[in-house]
Amino acid sequence: MTWLDKLERRYGRLGIPYLINIVLGGQLLCWFIIMFINSRLYLALTLDRELILHGQIWRLISFVFLPTLQTSPFWLVLELYFYWWIGNSLTRAWGDFRFTVYWLAGMLGAILSCFLTGYGSSSGLFLSLFFAFAWMWPNMQVLLFFFIPVKVKWLGWAAALVWAVQFLRGGFSTKITLLFGLAGFLLFFGKELYGWVKETLVSYKRRKEWNDRWKR
Repeated sequence: MTWLDKLERRYGRLGIPYLINIVLGGQLLCWFIIMFINSRLYLALTLDRELILHGQIWRLISFVFLPTLQTSPFWLVLELYFYWWIGNSLTRAWGDFRFTVYWLAGMLGAILSCFLTGYGSSSGLFLSLFFAFAWMWPNMQVLLFFFIPVKVKWLGWAAALVWAVQFLRGGFSTKITLLFGLAGFLLFFGKELYGWVKETLVSYKRRKEWNDRWKR
């Protein structure tokens, strides 16, 4: 029995139903307010260490409701639909409790990165959702740009490459933000990821030794 099984047996009733729907609905509402009513709302919801320490503790939660500032409603709805699809797929596979744990782990990672660097965001949290989806269903096919069929694992590799480049080229604060943003993914899949990396390196070493032997 894994640690998640033990937690679920004891606290499973605390899982939040429709969590991703609540978050995305909040993002849509905030986007509408920011774009058409009061743009200052954006600054009131961000994850900012100094303001949190001065008593604005709502920011520890409100930052997940900040939308990407798409000026086009079409692209905003498309992005929200994409994460709605991913989030609900994971919820159906895991159940409300495990998805809630995954989400809270990502939030905690973002908050910790905020206290270490001064600022944080939910971008790494949403990226971790996509990584989890790609890890669990790598061969699922989606239509890129509505007409190009591509397997999710290739989109996952592309996203991982962008993440790695940003991590290697970024400063300390960027590295912390990118790493801590994947807290949920590392918590759930870290052991599997380590095993996969280890097996890949061992296989590569064996193939290299075999090729070198035949070249002699």
